[in-house]
Amino acid sequence: MESKKVTWLELFSDLLFVAAIATVTGVLIHVEDGEIPFTYIFKFILIFIPIWWSWVGQTLFTNRFGEDGLHHRLFMILQMIFALVMIASLSTDFDSYFLPFVIGYLGLRVLTALQYMLAAKLETGAKKDVASYLGKYFWVGIIISFCSIFFDDTWRYVILYAGIAVDIIIPLFGRKHLKNSPVDTEHLIERFSQFTTILFGEMLVGTIIIIQPHPGDWHNILYGALFFILIISMGWQYFDNLDIKVNKAIKSTGQLIIYGHLFILIAISMLTISIRLLFEEKMDIPFILTFIFVSMATYVVATIVVFQAYRYTHTKLQKIHFVILGLLLACFIAMIFIQATFISNFFILVMMVLFFVIYAFISLK
Repeated sequence: MESKKVTWLELFSDLLFVAAIATVTGVLIHVEDGEIPFTYIFKFILIFIPIWWSWVGQTLFTNRFGEDGLHHRLFMILQMIFALVMIASLSTDFDSYFLPFVIGYLGLRVLTALQYMLAAKLETGAKKDVASYLGKYFWVGIIISFCSIFFDDTWRYVILYAGIAVDIIIPLFGRKHLKNSPVDTEHLIERFSQFTTILFGEMLVGTIIIIQPHPGDWHNILYGALFFILIISMGWQYFDNLDIKVNKAIKSTGQLIIYGHLFILIAISMLTISIRLLFEEKMDIPFILTFIFVSMATYVVATIVVFQAYRYTHTKLQKIHFVILGLLLACFIAMIFIQATFISNFFILVMMVLFFVIYAFISLK
């Protein structure tokens, strides 16, 4: 069976959602007394999750049921309008923009649920069962989140995210339905690959704008060059795994790819901010090292878990590879506790580059 092709409208949608992620990543720029306050890190994660889930929702529907027809395009265009509403409401002052954010998010989810209901009327067999299950139970999360507009202060966030949590776990509870109609693995991998490509590009452009290397300014030029090597190493490891090492013929629900990429994308966004904060030298060394360690460990664990499950048997990583990666990550933990003069922001960046070069080499063996 020929794999589903990605349409130009899907790529347009990707640009919007990556712009949303780039906007919410800016929340982490706020530095107070050499640290990012936990409240901002928490806000970043809370805003990131519904953006990711909104994109995943339409991507999965398209993967199983989408056809590049008029009605599908109209649904996609309407979703992009609601995505714009959500993007316009992204702010650290979440309280003031709560209502437009909820309208944007619920608009996206309602359109996805309606598409599943329509598909349930048109499909037969296992695909009809999947469309009926998701088209019915996604409304539970939508209704719970909608009720948040009737509350104030903390309770509205509790109810909003309770609905989002229900929405996210519904496919997990419905595995017995979903596994009878597996995803198009090649198309799903391609979609996440394209989305991550755009995010890497946003990461590169955004950081280069901050660094702004000029002729003769060797400090900035060297920072820019090291950052470029880091991005290339991460991209090499990520995309070569998807293109060469994984078996796209595997039939599954795709949930490991989907939920694993939540952590991959969060880690990429956090690493983007790490580079910027290293360059600006506004952070306490122990805090920035801890932040970088968490970001790198999240990225490594998530990529290993996702790729290892889909790798061809002869390309799976071995115990020695895990030991090497563990020892390299341990170096960052050690640096947190070592108060040595040679541990500068530049030295930390060099260590990050070295780590990702080695990770790319190991994962492609």
